[in-house]
Amino acid sequence: MNNKKEFTKILVYIFLGLGLVISIYPFYWMLTASTLNEAQIFKTPPKMIPAGNFLDNLSMLLDQMPIWNGLFNSLFVSTVTTASIVLLSALAGYAFSKFHFKGSKILFAIILLTMMIPYQVTIVPLFIIMMKLGWINSYKALIIPYLVTPFGVFLMRQQMFAFPEELIESARVDGCSELGIFFKIVLPNMLPACAALAIITFLQQWGNFMWPLIVMNTQEKFTMPLMLSMLVAPGQVTKYGPIMVGSVIGIIPIAILFIFFQKQFVSGMFNGSVKG
Repeated sequence: MNNKKEFTKILVYIFLGLGLVISIYPFYWMLTASTLNEAQIFKTPPKMIPAGNFLDNLSMLLDQMPIWNGLFNSLFVSTVTTASIVLLSALAGYAFSKFHFKGSKILFAIILLTMMIPYQVTIVPLFIIMMKLGWINSYKALIIPYLVTPFGVFLMRQQMFAFPEELIESARVDGCSELGIFFKIVLPNMLPACAALAIITFLQQWGNFMWPLIVMNTQEKFTMPLMLSMLVAPGQVTKYGPIMVGSVIGIIPIAILFIFFQKQFVSGMFNGSVKG
């Protein structure tokens, strides 16, 4: 019996190890390729030891694209939209879970229905709205349509059900306002859920490609995904060293975010009630 358990444990560790290698290998090769020249990148078998061409590739990248502008644009847009979605979704989730008002179920059902509408269906009418407002090629076109999302409202509503109503009633008896209850009592206890939503939202906004491609038309306003895609253009010689350097620069903020908030992300995704 013990031998069987040991054998099963060994198999689990083997599969986990293979999964780890498969997951990490693309990132390791990307880091390595950013330090190689063009000939070394396409060498067979692939060169797995970093070389010393990172600064040369970075210089070529800066000659082709204002990559620091793209990094700032992505950071600014992703940070603002993430903060807005987390705050507004938490407020909406608190209202839907703790307040019983007429039509709340119908309103929440409508919010859920919007999650079923394909993203591509909304692009044309949204573009027309942005054009009529004069927001094309501006940060407003990237930020305003993403100030709140149905998924964020749904996630925070489900998490808010786990918060004890006794604490809310006690705060009301003590004379605390509803906004005071939310910001001083509810929100601090929902930080894991907020962190999970923040990471999901930041990743989505950071990798958003189609919408910036539609509404942005100058390099200075391009986001990171858009700038990297422009490095591969028909009729031009593609240099993959600079592309790899740009990919490394683009992945650093995401890695930092996940490293610092991974515990909150895991607990926020699995804690809380799913009733309601």
